[in-house]
Amino acid sequence: MHILYFNIYLVVDMLIDFSVTNFLSIRDRATLSLSAGKGNELAGSHVMTSTAPSVPDLLRGGVVYGANSAGKSNFIKALRVMKRLVEESAKGGQSGESLEIQPFLFDDHSADQPTEFEINFVIKGVRYQYGFSATSQMVFEEWLYAYPKGRPQRWIERAYDPETGEYAWGSMDKLTGQKQVWQDATRSNALFLSTAIQLNSKQLKPVYDWFDDDLRIAGIGGWEPSFTMSLCEENDGKARVMKFLRVADLDISDVELSKKEFDPDDLPRDIPASIREDLVRKLDGKSIHTLHTVHTTESGRRVLLDFENESDGTQKIFALAGPWIDSLNNGYTLVIDELHDNLHPLMVRYLVGLFNCPETNSNNAQLIFTTHDTSLLDQDVFRRDQVWFCEKDDSQSSRLYPLTHFKPRKKVENLERGYLAGRYGALPYIQHMQGF
Repeated sequence: MHILYFNIYLVVDMLIDFSVTNFLSIRDRATLSLSAGKGNELAGSHVMTSTAPSVPDLLRGGVVYGANSAGKSNFIKALRVMKRLVEESAKGGQSGESLEIQPFLFDDHSADQPTEFEINFVIKGVRYQYGFSATSQMVFEEWLYAYPKGRPQRWIERAYDPETGEYAWGSMDKLTGQKQVWQDATRSNALFLSTAIQLNSKQLKPVYDWFDDDLRIAGIGGWEPSFTMSLCEENDGKARVMKFLRVADLDISDVELSKKEFDPDDLPRDIPASIREDLVRKLDGKSIHTLHTVHTTESGRRVLLDFENESDGTQKIFALAGPWIDSLNNGYTLVIDELHDNLHPLMVRYLVGLFNCPETNSNNAQLIFTTHDTSLLDQDVFRRDQVWFCEKDDSQSSRLYPLTHFKPRKKVENLERGYLAGRYGALPYIQHMQGF
């Protein structure tokens, strides 16, 4: 059965790796890779094989451990900033507007240097390598290479020349369309990829769509419940959400949604006038959704609860249900910070297992998350090449490194015990306190 899975589930649209340099607490290049290593453990479930040139066998996900303030969240923030700049840098901005980039500030060199982002991903079996370097004021370099036959094709090459104050453009010989028009329209604080999309580049649209549609990122706390609520407005979507909630053992027998037009009189009377005016302006003419969960008593009576009266854990599981279902159904790459927050360890294990199971993840979705839940450091849950660590060195710079650097023995070494014993680093250093 494992061999059958390994041969069927081929790489289609997936993340290969992501790297960032000189961003917040990350000074030196940090890379998280989802390329499968040489080990054959869990190959039938956790690895998707590749027959495409320049595309390695890929993992269904990865997990990052580290102490508080080690830089785990900054790595996810870097990926979110890259996604946002691709999506928005060319939309309605003006020259001189600041970009959402902050370099490493704790040395005398990095603060004046650009931040660099680079990502490798697969669309329909073709590998793409895209990246750019930028400060908060301008883009310095941008590149995109496609590997349809194993050899790179130059689609974007752009580099700022400080002597001339102009951009030098590579030949971009494999990119079709109005390249000169797109180059002339690209502001110094915008990406060429974003600009070309605004000007209807058909060839670059799949690359842009991978960032816009396939890459889904959430910070600490996950998502708001609105997306799951929208699924519940569809019959098939609601059935899938209810199945998810039943498996999660939440004792919720149904959910009911109501919708009405926004009424300023429904706002609390004690909120500041400025906030009230802002809310009224944003919500005027829009519909407001209200969610109630339904619980059934032993006698069969239905009891409705306001969603806000459910526990924090129940609210988080409901909010996660939509993105989880949507990602598994569509093969998206899902990235979430501190997945364990407000969730029982067995629930986290269940959520992770949905991605690592070919039967529930037939569309090659991937899950990347940070956590402090060490019970997941189990070789029955993750392959050794799926586990990563993040820690700060003496210069306050975060570094990311894989568990495989320590060559733990396959199916023998207790990873949780080794981590908590300090073998892999990335632990908080807690000093003994004599008193307050």
